Amino acid sequence: MSDHNELSRVNKYEKKRKNTKSLSVFIVLGSILVIALVILFIFGGDDQTDSASNGQKETEQDTQASSKENESDNNSSDDVDKPGNKGAEQDNGEDNSEDTGSSERIATEKVEPSDDNVIEAYKGDWKPVDTEQSEPHTINFDEGSQDREEMRQAVTTATDLNEDKFVMWWIARNGEQKAIATVSSDDESDIYRVYLSWVSNQGWKPTKVERLKENDQKWRFE
Repeated sequence: MSDHNELSRVNKYEKKRKNTKSLSVFIVLGSILVIALVILFIFGGDDQTDSASNGQKETEQDTQASSKENESDNNSSDDVDKPGNKGAEQDNGEDNSEDTGSSERIATEKVEPSDDNVIEAYKGDWKPVDTEQSEPHTINFDEGSQDREEMRQAVTTATDLNEDKFVMWWIARNGEQKAIATVSSDDESDIYRVYLSWVSNQGWKPTKVERLKENDQKWRFE
C-alpha cells in the first residue's frame, strides 16, 4: 500500500513538472512572439512612414514641376503679346514690310486744271512701263499696235482703272514723242485725261492725270 502511494506522488510530481516546463516554453515563445511583433511594428511602421513621406515628396515635386511648366507656358504666352519681345518684333517687321509695299505707291501733287471740264489734276513721278520696242521710236496710234498696248499699261499705273476693262476713247499727239489719252471705266463713272511721254529705251511714262466731269471725246462716236 505504501509503495502504491509513493508511486502516485511520483507520477503527480512528474506531471506537474511537465506542465510547468510546458508553461515555461509557452511563456518564452509568447515573449519572443510579442517582441517580434513589437519589432515588426516599429520598423514596419517606419518603412510605411518613409514610403508615405517619399510619396508625398514625389507628389509635391511633381506639383512644383507642373506649376513651373505652367508658369513657363504663361510667361511664353505673355512674351508673345508684349510689344518688346522678339515675336512682336518679327510681326512688326512683317507689318512694316507690308507698309513699305503700300508706301511705294507714287506720291502725287495737285496742279492747276487745264480747263473747266477737269475736276482735279495731279502729277506724280511714275516710272515708264517696260517696252518691247527699240530705238529709234516712232509713235503708231493704230488699234492693236505696240504703242497702243503699252499706252494702256501706262494709263493704269497712274489711275485706278482696270487695264483689261477700261475704254480708250481717244489718243492724240501732244508734241514730240508725247500723247494725250482720254479714257474711262466701262460704265463711264470714272473719266480721265492722261498725259504720256515716251522715255528713250524705257517706254511710255504718265506725267499728268486729269479727272474729268464729262467724256469730252464721246461725241466722236455718236
